[in-house]
Amino acid sequence: MTKGSNRREFVKSTAALGAGAWVAGGISIKPSISALEEIRFGCIGVGGKGASDSTDAGNHGKVVAICDIDDNTLSKKKQEFKDAATYNDFRKMFDEMGDKIDAVTVSTPDHTHAVAALQALRAKKAVYCQKPLTHSIEEARMLGDAAKESGVVTQMGNQGTALSNLRESAALIRNGVVGDVKEVHVWTNRPVWPQSFGLKVKEETPPNTVHWNEWIGPAKMRPYSAEIHPFKWRGFWDFGTGALGDMACHTLNMSYMALDLKFPTSVEAVSEKHDGNCYPASSKIVFEFPALDGRKALKMIWYDGGEKPSEELMADLPKQQRGKKERHFTSAALIVGDKGKYYSPGDYGGEPRSTGLIVDGEFTRQRSITNPTEGGSPYEKFKNIEYVKSPGHFTEFAQAIKGEGKTVSEFVEYSGPLTETILLGNLAVWSGKRVDWDAKTMVAANADEATQKMVRHDYHNGYTIH
Repeated sequence: MTKGSNRREFVKSTAALGAGAWVAGGISIKPSISALEEIRFGCIGVGGKGASDSTDAGNHGKVVAICDIDDNTLSKKKQEFKDAATYNDFRKMFDEMGDKIDAVTVSTPDHTHAVAALQALRAKKAVYCQKPLTHSIEEARMLGDAAKESGVVTQMGNQGTALSNLRESAALIRNGVVGDVKEVHVWTNRPVWPQSFGLKVKEETPPNTVHWNEWIGPAKMRPYSAEIHPFKWRGFWDFGTGALGDMACHTLNMSYMALDLKFPTSVEAVSEKHDGNCYPASSKIVFEFPALDGRKALKMIWYDGGEKPSEELMADLPKQQRGKKERHFTSAALIVGDKGKYYSPGDYGGEPRSTGLIVDGEFTRQRSITNPTEGGSPYEKFKNIEYVKSPGHFTEFAQAIKGEGKTVSEFVEYSGPLTETILLGNLAVWSGKRVDWDAKTMVAANADEATQKMVRHDYHNGYTIH
């Protein structure tokens, strides 16, 4: 399908379904610029995932500024964006280029997401921010509030949100393909970086191309180490959000879209020991959600570090071929209802061959449910089920800026609450006991002072979110 036909189909399907049809999110946002104008992007973090995010920005507009703490990364990207101004500190970028930027991408380590994104939102710039949206629960709430107040377009970088397979799966669940949902099980192959009790970190002198003070940003200052930068920071409490924060925005995404898994009332974690420096090597986290908008109360269980659901639950799941052997997917979601189970394997909910419904041990592919070839199919009512199609994740963001449709994974109703839910799991891991949660006040009723402190951070080195 051509880009043009994708675009026409998206606008057509959005109009046909109406503003209230997209249950999981999508608020009306005033377009930032006219449809005829070129979007001018400032890109914060242009290495790692930021390399593709900034390229996406360049494919949908003009990148006028790039910011990164590594001069080598900047030099490489400067070859792609020859006219872009370069910065090591995003605050300076905003000071000097603020009136020349329409939209910002934030693709930095988790601990700097909020300080960068909030500065952009308060300057009324559209914001595309990588997952997880923030490092703390309070930050996620603040980004949602700031996005609502500024009225600009926002999008979190959980790209699976745009996949037809994921959106169709969510629509099937919402329309009762498994009946009333009782439990959701989500597991991942993460962590794939060192993450354990007592991990030794060697202090080193940073390379002369790395601006370590700017990398540390709002976190408490500590010496440079190759065990932290450029990749392994994900396993440290000060900088990352562990396996849960890294992957739940992807692997939980379909279930969240289908069931509106916002504002759990309690979370409890069983995990390996942690030392307050690194996340534990593995964890199993149980979230309890109250009844909401016709959906009954349910539990969601998250597994990482090799933890998995019971053999009984996984016995009849389709497997993937690995060489001469078959094995279960190492990352997946399983939704258990009173009429069957729905299986969504892979990180992004987009594996079409093995996605589908399991009733009495028999597997029916998703595509066989929504496109039955024989009359009298037991799933006839799900034939050609409607959902809002996407032109592509970043394209959806760019089109929304120009007033053509809207983003799904926006901050206010979708990715902000999703991030809050996920980070509550880490709150329970930190606490080591059941956490009773009041979402309205953002208070863990039974938590000690150290645990409550994890809800809202202190900020250092001249950075602030207030």
